[in-house]
Amino acid sequence: MKLTEDEIRKLTLEAIKELGDKATPDLVKSVVEKSIENVSFQNTNIKQPDTSSGRIILTSFGLNSSGIIARITTKLSEFQCDIRDLSQKIMDEFYTMIMVIDITNSPNDLREIQEEMKNLAAEMKVKIYIQHEDVFRYMHRI
Repeated sequence: MKLTEDEIRKLTLEAIKELGDKATPDLVKSVVEKSIENVSFQNTNIKQPDTSSGRIILTSFGLNSSGIIARITTKLSEFQCDIRDLSQKIMDEFYTMIMVIDITNSPNDLREIQEEMKNLAAEMKVKIYIQHEDVFRYMHRI
């Protein structure tokens, strides 16, 4: 049994209500992700996402500068990740990028990759968001 649009919407509204005045898009997203993981774990028909393998979605954006994609892909290479798809757009001085990445062969799990990419993003002064493909799919059904 998969979560329906209404169930996901309900989880989102509960998260907003729970957070109250502190509700920001990132906090709501975090609470909904945890709720989805808990529902998935409790429901025997839905497996909790395996964050040690599978596919992840990397979204990055910021002011464009030389070498951004090279640095991100080099770091992913160090993790032995396989880039399955990449879409990139430059709009004046801004860039956006979305990658589908297979981490099945990586010795690192999702949390380790997220932490290292967070450090890289801070160093480059850009935004990099990484989430497991299952969570990405659930979040974009809302």
